[in-house]
Amino acid sequence: MACDPVAPTDPVFAFSADQVRTLTGLSDRQLRYWDKTGFFSPSYGEANRRRPFSRVYSFRDVVGLRAIAMLRSQLPLQQLRRVGAWLAAHYDEPWSSLRFTVAGRDVYFRDPGSDQWVSTQPPGQAVLRDFCLADVAEEMADEAVRLRDRGPRDIGRVVQNRSVMHNAPVLAGTRITTEAVWNFHTAGYSADEIICQYPRLTAADVRVAIAWESDARERAAS
Repeated sequence: MACDPVAPTDPVFAFSADQVRTLTGLSDRQLRYWDKTGFFSPSYGEANRRRPFSRVYSFRDVVGLRAIAMLRSQLPLQQLRRVGAWLAAHYDEPWSSLRFTVAGRDVYFRDPGSDQWVSTQPPGQAVLRDFCLADVAEEMADEAVRLRDRGPRDIGRVVQNRSVMHNAPVLAGTRITTEAVWNFHTAGYSADEIICQYPRLTAADVRVAIAWESDARERAAS
């Protein structure tokens, strides 16, 4: 059965704070502070930020944060806030239309509507860097795929961790629970159809998950 795997640019492709730190080079303290002050909040954050995985970032969030991280050594916080606000205002614009240029300690934005450069400061300094969000997005997509690659030891193995899915058994290297696989299995889905739902899984993962849940239910019934 043919199916299309989820791509990093898909809106359901989400990242934990740990993954965002790895991809952007930002610290957890920075991410928390920026979230708390409203400078840059995750798209899927829960009201109670104390709960595990209460901050979940979209791929567009990751690209925006990476762009800001790349500018931290060049621009003061006031200018970084302008970048964050500009990215939020143009969240739904296509990547190819989002460009900005750093000149000295100022940022010049290319307005997607008028295609004009916009800044609060007059030009006059040499351009240091030209940013196209499409390029940043491409880089982050490649990094995200590598980040989510599972090692050979993860295939066909079930693990439990208190910080992952509330200690529910999951397939190693993923947040996919054995129960989720079992539910598709009992609904009549084949292994290939289950893999279409969870492209990161293999046939070995599906077999192990079904066996794990079957054993668990036999133990519970005895």
